[in-house]
Amino acid sequence: MIRNMNSYPLYDDGEHKVYWLGIEEAEDEKGILTNQYLVIDGNEGALVEPGGFFVFSRVLRNVSSLIPPTQIKYLMYSHQDPDVVAGLNLWFEYAPLAKVAVSELWVRFIPHMAVLSAGRTIGIPDGGMEFKLGNSVIRAVPAHYLHSPGNFAFYDEKSGILFSTDIGAAAFPEGEWYLFVEDFEEHVKHMEAFHRRYMSSTKALRAWVRSIRKLKPKVIAPQHGAIFRDENVGKFLDWLDGLEVGIDVFEKEFYGD
Repeated sequence: MIRNMNSYPLYDDGEHKVYWLGIEEAEDEKGILTNQYLVIDGNEGALVEPGGFFVFSRVLRNVSSLIPPTQIKYLMYSHQDPDVVAGLNLWFEYAPLAKVAVSELWVRFIPHMAVLSAGRTIGIPDGGMEFKLGNSVIRAVPAHYLHSPGNFAFYDEKSGILFSTDIGAAAFPEGEWYLFVEDFEEHVKHMEAFHRRYMSSTKALRAWVRSIRKLKPKVIAPQHGAIFRDENVGKFLDWLDGLEVGIDVFEKEFYGD
């Protein structure tokens, strides 16, 4: 059962902190549930996957309980979907110093949503880049075509947490929700249909898995669904490595031999 939850700490060493930014029961009635994350190092913050319009008040409230929004240095967007970016104009008002980090493919689309974005946008090149936050680094890791052609996961090096965009997303039945994956085999039932339909190609997915294994993340935190930790990180990557998705599925099911 979904209940209102405030922020939850995923990592805290005193100087460097990472939070999942809560949920409200009403969100289950408005659309697919989304996750937002806040990374703090010293007196600087990075808001990862800030979210759409109807989650804004909850995210702002929970961010404000942890750091003044004026200390947010980056608004980090994995891709261009409205559930990720639709609240951008509101964040420009409350986080006036923040820079927008998004694939360079989408920089010219941002003005259609936030007309005051000139000079505030960092276009991430296809190969990725690093963002300095306090004394730490967040790395933009290519995740192209999974599902957006300009898509990035974000890896927080100090905590070992990978914010994996829509990779790892789960669509819970109405009224069912949990923060961490405990029973991986049962959780697969909530992920499989989404990944087969939304991830564009098996080749792109397996290439991404290879790159992520090199990082050895301790936690994988997607934009939808539940968070993977401990042995479920490896189980998740193994599952992705064996999954057929996208055009490879469509070719067989809809186009024939």
